[in-house]
Amino acid sequence: MNELKFKVQPAKDKVSSPCSCYNTPVQNEATPGWIACTVKTSVGNVLKVATEINQSERWEHVKCRASAFRNSYTVSPGLYAVGEPDMDAHVLVSANYKLSFDVLRRELKGLNVWILVLDTKGINVWCAAGKGTFGTDELVRRIALAQLDKVVDHRKVVVPQLGAPGVSARKVRQAAGFKVLFGPVNAKDIPAFLRADCKASREMRTVGFSITDRLVLTPMEINPALKKYPLYALLVLGIFGLQPSGIIFKDAVISGFPFLVFGFISILAGAFLTPVLLPFIPFRSFAVKGWIVGLSSTFLSMKLFSPQNTTLAFFTYLFYPLASSYIALQFTGSTTFTGMTGVKKELKVAIPIYIFGGVVCVLALTIFKLDQWGVL
Repeated sequence: MNELKFKVQPAKDKVSSPCSCYNTPVQNEATPGWIACTVKTSVGNVLKVATEINQSERWEHVKCRASAFRNSYTVSPGLYAVGEPDMDAHVLVSANYKLSFDVLRRELKGLNVWILVLDTKGINVWCAAGKGTFGTDELVRRIALAQLDKVVDHRKVVVPQLGAPGVSARKVRQAAGFKVLFGPVNAKDIPAFLRADCKASREMRTVGFSITDRLVLTPMEINPALKKYPLYALLVLGIFGLQPSGIIFKDAVISGFPFLVFGFISILAGAFLTPVLLPFIPFRSFAVKGWIVGLSSTFLSMKLFSPQNTTLAFFTYLFYPLASSYIALQFTGSTTFTGMTGVKKELKVAIPIYIFGGVVCVLALTIFKLDQWGVL
């Protein structure tokens, strides 16, 4: 049923009921700990997953939120079992991004359900719905591959509400014969949703984006920016240490240090402070929000490290707020505050400003160095 690269020990005894757990151990050492055993269905064995998240997986989740590890953090698409599902059990649809999968199964303790995992190329439900990988065609295809009509007697699948932009309920019913029910926004509400006969309350339909939600996402923005920081630091030290006689290390450190601080603060302003303060910063545009926080942070930093040179002061007030703005703009891919149309519109305006500002900053630094060398 699943496209997995490990083997499960076959059952020794036949099981007469439509769906029952073999509780057989897995022989292959490569088998992940979240696989509990196998469940027999009329179309073959289905892997049963545990609802507990172990310590190793918790660490994986941390890495996932803070690095590119998330780009390959996947489970194999297909059908999975939770608890002791029978032919009347609900079918919940998820993405094959393992963090999404783990969040779902963690909330299913004590339930007997099936999970149908779509091949979203390792992307979470919401983003995959926007990109088209969590969509109508993939859902229809996966229903057919899992032979879901032979596994359950009913003809219903529960799709996450955040996956709604990619799924046409009408087309799924026409092509696969299954009715799509859109579940709650948050996985934690699924038990109550199922107990209420798949009826969602207003709270279940409301998309929240609290400070905790935003804080959890900030490492994904800070980490890429910090990876580029060493290159930025080398450029700064090189520029301020450059003299007609060569690069003077003392000049590089003394003159360049304040700008190393400015650069680090601009990263925190764009990748941390802007997301945390998001609802309180005026204007809807993320680029403008990031610029406001960046300008405020630069102004405060200048109280400690104020360049004596007018050209450098101009450079500082221009470059670092723009850097914070650009970094903050990256957060549009992590928030529920924006849509694809709005992001494209914002990029259309912001990118030319960043390019123009960058050119002006290069000219300002050139003028500063020429003046420092006595050329001007």
